[in-house]
Amino acid sequence: MAETANLVVCMGKGAQRDAAEALARRVGAPLSDKPGEELTLLIDGTGVSLCGYGLTYRGDFEESMLHRVTNGRLDHEMLVHVAKTKDERPKAVDATAGMGEDSFLLAACGYEVTLYEQNPVIAALLKDALRRAKKHPVLGPIVGRMHLVEGNSIEFMPAQNSAPDVIYLDPMFPARQKSGLINKKLQLIQKLEHPCVEEEALFEAALRTQPKKLIIKRPLKGVNLADRTPDYSVKGKAIRYDVIILEK
Repeated sequence: MAETANLVVCMGKGAQRDAAEALARRVGAPLSDKPGEELTLLIDGTGVSLCGYGLTYRGDFEESMLHRVTNGRLDHEMLVHVAKTKDERPKAVDATAGMGEDSFLLAACGYEVTLYEQNPVIAALLKDALRRAKKHPVLGPIVGRMHLVEGNSIEFMPAQNSAPDVIYLDPMFPARQKSGLINKKLQLIQKLEHPCVEEEALFEAALRTQPKKLIIKRPLKGVNLADRTPDYSVKGKAIRYDVIILEK
């Protein structure tokens, strides 16, 4: 694997060397005994963090998502309304997983979700966040329905054994939320991964996978993905979900 530019992997307190070496190989970065000058993927006894530019980010479903799926709040999530189905054990694909927040919502409303993330650093952070969430009494059953695949969904989606009920696409990286936590995450992660420039290929790969429907997250006033007019849209204050029905 080619090295990830401007990134080192650094061992912190409690880290196991074999785990650190495996992580360094996976992300294509050198293992260092001290933080890097720009980005550092820090592994310690508690997990994996991305550090740099005076910031530190660690995926945390308890902090970012627990409040969205408890005390009746899940039913108020716009994505849940768009994805709701009467099918038993429905299957979904999140082709642009990022840190998995939207996949988490799909899993929370009953879907078995396959998440594709092609950036190895983001995938490592997401894998670690899922690992920790599995130990939580509320989050555990939800993330147990989330199955991470590290790789390019454009290549892997059409090769799936069976067609999913839903494919979810969010080809832009979400620079919409305004909380300090999200800004911290974005400031670091956007150093690694930029908005999707293969929108047409992503859309065509999703069609070849033959789902029952596509759900596409867009800026409220953004253009249609691949110039395809949706069957309908559900609009919020800053975003909308375009829905294309493929099983007529």
